[in-house]
Amino acid sequence: MAKQSGLGDNFYLHGYDVSGDLGSVSVSGGPAALEVTGIDKSAYERIGGLRTGGMNWSAFFNPTDDRAHDRLENLPYTDVHCAYFRGTTLGNPAACQVSKQINYDGNRGDSGEFTFQVEAQCNGFGVEWGRSLTAGVRTDTGATNGSSIDTTAAASFGAQAYLQAFAMSGTDVTVKIQDSADNSSFADVTGLSFTQLTAGRTAERLATANNATIRRYLRAVTVTTGGFSSLAFAVVIVKNEIAGQVF
Repeated sequence: MAKQSGLGDNFYLHGYDVSGDLGSVSVSGGPAALEVTGIDKSAYERIGGLRTGGMNWSAFFNPTDDRAHDRLENLPYTDVHCAYFRGTTLGNPAACQVSKQINYDGNRGDSGEFTFQVEAQCNGFGVEWGRSLTAGVRTDTGATNGSSIDTTAAASFGAQAYLQAFAMSGTDVTVKIQDSADNSSFADVTGLSFTQLTAGRTAERLATANNATIRRYLRAVTVTTGGFSSLAFAVVIVKNEIAGQVF
């Protein structure tokens, strides 16, 4: 894959697409560095500690209902899910985190711009880079088998999945992750069926056992028992490629 720019990226905040209100985004993450330097060493020694990370962004002031200011001004104490999509092509890299919003700091510049700096720090899990199972925001108007992505090989180290649901009309819908060895015969991945939805504006993270086998091809599907007419949503899959990747 060739080098890319950041043009056409998206950012989702717990069931709200705030991409058009953000001017920049930064993503950081990894294990905390624990200093364990012995007195017989001439340079620092470090080992990995707890996984951490965060996302920071610059937001434009947009007081319209359900836009950036409306979502960020409340500084909620509860967890918020953040998802950065590197473009809106199916299978592109995407970063997700469960986090606490730390601040909402406004600045009115001398040239007249009014922007806000926001920091969201990981809570319970670190930043997780995966791949998008929807091409940005996907809208299903009935039960749908989404297009699959090719992860090149099976792996036996489990997976995590993130869902952001933006809007829903109908009785109920459930989003599930399925895998396949041959891109033909698919089956539900145990542990990766999200909570049944009866409304939008929500987000959820799921995880399998760390020794679960996840097959080569993956897709996001929607199913229903009572029917639905529309669901706008986005899904990211994080397939662990090494043992102990999540801790």
